[in-house]
Amino acid sequence: MFKESWKELCSSPVDTLFKWQNQRFLWVLMAVAMGGLVLLAHSFFQIYLYMAPCEQCVYIRFAMLVMVAGGLIAAINPKNIVLKLIGCVAAFYGAITGIMYSIKLNKIHHAVHDPEGLFGVQGCSTEPHFPFNLPLARWSAEWFKPTGDCGYDAPVVPDGTTLDSVQQWFINMYTASEGWYLIPSLKFMNMAQSCLLAFVVVLAVLVIMVVVWGMKAAQTNPLLRK
Repeated sequence: MFKESWKELCSSPVDTLFKWQNQRFLWVLMAVAMGGLVLLAHSFFQIYLYMAPCEQCVYIRFAMLVMVAGGLIAAINPKNIVLKLIGCVAAFYGAITGIMYSIKLNKIHHAVHDPEGLFGVQGCSTEPHFPFNLPLARWSAEWFKPTGDCGYDAPVVPDGTTLDSVQQWFINMYTASEGWYLIPSLKFMNMAQSCLLAFVVVLAVLVIMVVVWGMKAAQTNPLLRK
């Protein structure tokens, strides 16, 4: 099936991509990917490994969940223009704001790891201000209340906590690397950079799909061809 899809994409890229964006799987895939990252951050890193989220972290969660909502709305019926437009607006908004939050967190991360870079660091409060004044920290403090310091994403285990062997292994690894990294031993790609990559990849796919959608609309609509 993959080989057939690849051949189809190579032989007729615009038509193939147009067909894909009219199907549910791409929108569901986006929702599952972004939702999975949020669940991973909360359930594994925050709860299991005691990595407290910072202000920019909870903003990134919000952006990802907006994209989840957009993907699910579009997936209801991708051929319905209204639903697809709502889904696209939500997805683009989440991706763009997520990129902004990730870039800001990355700057803070570099600043706090630079002995001379702490001066002027902003954007790390325990009182978040979400878009549209949404009181998410009040509605769901465990998910959206910042309890950590930006840039310091190493585990902080409460005194008296008994860890299992898996917890201890991960906590030792991230403690040794002084924070979360995609490859801790090399300190390669911190959390902000990894989130940025995820947002950029999804945004690129969204742009391609919207461009293809517009191209096909221009081909089939006689008013747009004039």
